[in-house]
Amino acid sequence: MLMIRLARFGARKQPYYRVVVIEKDRARNGRSVEVVGTYTPRPNPATVNLKRERIDYWTSKGAQLSDRVEKLLKIAPAAA
Repeated sequence: MLMIRLARFGARKQPYYRVVVIEKDRARNGRSVEVVGTYTPRPNPATVNLKRERIDYWTSKGAQLSDRVEKLLKIAPAAA
């Protein structure tokens, strides 16, 4: 089963995240199928860039959203 979830990158205490499509049982930073966005929580306000058409494509193929990605979809601007 595929999941759309966050993969952590960046230095210690300076994280940024990639929103990835990945097999559910793989490790957090394991090899992903596709990168569909980024999330940087450090700046104020946090920046969220998502490829909504790709996220819609993968959810139509049966991928599930993690709780955090679901929240990011709600707060991300519609044009991104």
